[in-house]
Amino acid sequence: MPRLSAIVIAKNEAANIAECLDSLAFCDEIVVVDGGSIDDTVVLAKTKGAQVVSAPDWQGFGSQKNLALSQAHGDWVLSVDADERVPPALAREIENAITDSEAHGYRMPRLSSFCGREIRHSGWYPDYVLRLFRRNKARFSDDLVHERVICEGQVRHLREPLRHHTITSLEDALSKIDRYSTAGADMLIASGRRVYFISGIGHGFWTFVRTYFFRAGFLDGAEGFLVARYHAQTTFYRYMKAWLKQRRGKRSDLL
Repeated sequence: MPRLSAIVIAKNEAANIAECLDSLAFCDEIVVVDGGSIDDTVVLAKTKGAQVVSAPDWQGFGSQKNLALSQAHGDWVLSVDADERVPPALAREIENAITDSEAHGYRMPRLSSFCGREIRHSGWYPDYVLRLFRRNKARFSDDLVHERVICEGQVRHLREPLRHHTITSLEDALSKIDRYSTAGADMLIASGRRVYFISGIGHGFWTFVRTYFFRAGFLDGAEGFLVARYHAQTTFYRYMKAWLKQRRGKRSDLL
């Protein structure tokens, strides 16, 4: 039977890490890379039997996950975020999948919730993500945020969904809007793309329309409207932060 390693990156995830690691108990090894938590994340992870690696010098999600990957020893690797859970049905499907001698990776559907409600529209489901792969056949992109797995060889699909408790409250949503828009702005600037004031308005408006109407967010009820606003605001502030940074940079060049 091939050995399976689970990898998780975390920072101040005391509210999530124990339940996350409990759902990974079927794995042969669990590696947690901690980004400098000041809560009980590390203690809880060790209590659950995880190997904890300290990496407080944050270089982005991609780099942090590549570090976690480098610490894994299994034939296969399952990458899970601290706010995600592997239900028993998915765990059984994963155990069967890794015995396939031809596949090199697997995408699985992800079912996310927003303020306690499962979101089945809004472009959120089935949201296939590549999270299971042969250790020597894949790596993560070096993106600051929204990193992806780059896998060599044949990639297949699983049926059972990964559960994702992405936004638990409006306070959580506001915090993520700030963090993700800042990282996204940095990526825009690094790409060399010129950003204008109108960019934030146009992209933010279109994001809301696409999520709520074209992706049927209205079928997700009140939470569907909040999801559309969440995406629209993240997009709006990403472009506005990039625009302000570029404008400050131009002014500095004139001094």
